[in-house]
Amino acid sequence: MASGYGLAGGPSRCFPFWQEVLACYVTNTNPEDDSGKAKCVPYLEDYYECLHHKKEAARVAALQAAYRKQQANIKRDDAPSAGEIRRLGILDAPLEEKGLKPSKWFPHKEIN
Repeated sequence: MASGYGLAGGPSRCFPFWQEVLACYVTNTNPEDDSGKAKCVPYLEDYYECLHHKKEAARVAALQAAYRKQQANIKRDDAPSAGEIRRLGILDAPLEEKGLKPSKWFPHKEIN
């Protein structure tokens, strides 16, 4: 909260950042001249980051994407060959290649 007090009555986690923003405004601006506000932009960005965590979320998303990319590039040593996959019966293959015998309901036909 901008007031610096959380729901439990104590100062919020971002209150120190808010104090830095206020101190910067007090020392760099006056009622006649607001040109010193530009000096307070870094403090204001820190305060907004504390409130919303946008930079942190972007950093975490980038790390997760890099991790997924690295995991996708790992070659499996025990990966099944195409022939082993065909023998599972998932892909179309002749019954002999699958290691199956024709059934009594379909004695000479393959099931597709």
